[in-house]
Amino acid sequence: MKHLLLFLLTILFFSCRKDDDYTPVIPDANQRIYAGGQTTVFESGFLSFGTPAPNLNSTNLDIHLAGDKQFEAIFVSAPSPIHSGLGSQFNNTSCIACHPRDGRTDFPSDINDFSGFFLRASIPGTDAHGGPIPVPGFGLQLANQTLYGKQPEVQFAVSYIDKPVTFKDGIVVTLKKPVYSVTDTYIPMPDNAVFSPRLAPPVFGLGLLEAITEEDILLKEDVNDLDGDGISGKANYVWNPETQSMALGRFGWKANTPTVMAQTAGAYNNDIGITNPLFPTESSYGQTNGDNLNDDPEISQKILDQVALYCRTLAVPAARNLDDSEVIRGYGLFEKAKCSACHTPKHITGKFPGIPAISNQTIYPFTDMLLHDMGDDLADGRQDFLANGNEWKTRPLWGIGLTNTVNNHTTFLHDGRAKSIEEAILWHGGEAESSQKFYTNLSKSDRDALVSYINSL
Repeated sequence: MKHLLLFLLTILFFSCRKDDDYTPVIPDANQRIYAGGQTTVFESGFLSFGTPAPNLNSTNLDIHLAGDKQFEAIFVSAPSPIHSGLGSQFNNTSCIACHPRDGRTDFPSDINDFSGFFLRASIPGTDAHGGPIPVPGFGLQLANQTLYGKQPEVQFAVSYIDKPVTFKDGIVVTLKKPVYSVTDTYIPMPDNAVFSPRLAPPVFGLGLLEAITEEDILLKEDVNDLDGDGISGKANYVWNPETQSMALGRFGWKANTPTVMAQTAGAYNNDIGITNPLFPTESSYGQTNGDNLNDDPEISQKILDQVALYCRTLAVPAARNLDDSEVIRGYGLFEKAKCSACHTPKHITGKFPGIPAISNQTIYPFTDMLLHDMGDDLADGRQDFLANGNEWKTRPLWGIGLTNTVNNHTTFLHDGRAKSIEEAILWHGGEAESSQKFYTNLSKSDRDALVSYINSL
């Protein structure tokens, strides 16, 4: 009789218990702390994003340190004995200026100040490789800075539309939707030009993301949503200037770049106006379509190799506070909201040529590396290879909670419109709309717990 009574009481307890009362356990928490596998560092200060991977061999550590110096090099106008070739039209003067402390740039208080903000541009249609078509006279990226005596291609302008969001408990958050335009163009801008804003993201852990096997990424692809969960991740295939062939896109806000090397060389060319072996002609169209100094390429393949290895071998900061009760509760809400459907926690890297430190690592970047429709509010309307105007690549979440510590701001998303992690969640639409609605229906304490979990990653 006692056993029967105990059984009935147990059934009654579990049938009456609310799901929100249950505190889950974060699986493999001891392993998840090592977000970057053996490349992980237990640094939670302002150097969290700028430390070499601790498992580098001596040869690669030497190259990493050389790449660090090149990453911080400030370019000047040609001719110059060192760091020559800036511009003549450009967006900034160094890698570190766009990626301060190897982290995330803030949105500038003056949109035309030197910063990590810029506008991609194109006209409708696709080029021979399926990529965007440059704007005649302007190219694929608009340059708002220039050398003395020259004219910038454009100046940027932005205005805002208020977008209030009301939580179930009545609290209202007013989001600011930016609307971008250009002024003071050196020649008339075509009426059909499409602009897409960008802020420079962190650069740590890139080698690990590059080392995830293509097969692993494609396993998560579900273009036609055959499983009916509302999530239809899609791989991008883009032109690889190294191999002169199409390849899986991995980097950039729309996964429009295939490798860290291509990303590095493209940034030198587009952001700073520096020609290199992969991009040997000036990207800035401007008044002269280049500087006409016959000094191209302006940096060597050796420098590209050093900077690419530097970006590939920056350590990943460890996850933090995974034993905290609020963080554990936030993990359960993150899972219930189906955030992990796109922000895939775990990957295992393959063998990466020449860099054993990033090979065969169990990592927790929280990205599926795929494109997703994020809704009309985040849409830029610009096609980039297979990415349409509503699609963006899932951003990794590792280290996100250290952004304010390292970079003194909490500005997120592709154009910095979100001023907190909460605002970033509220901007999610399209395939993520159900997750966003789940969040808005939570209590304040549960919303705080979910954000605490994201901050721990």
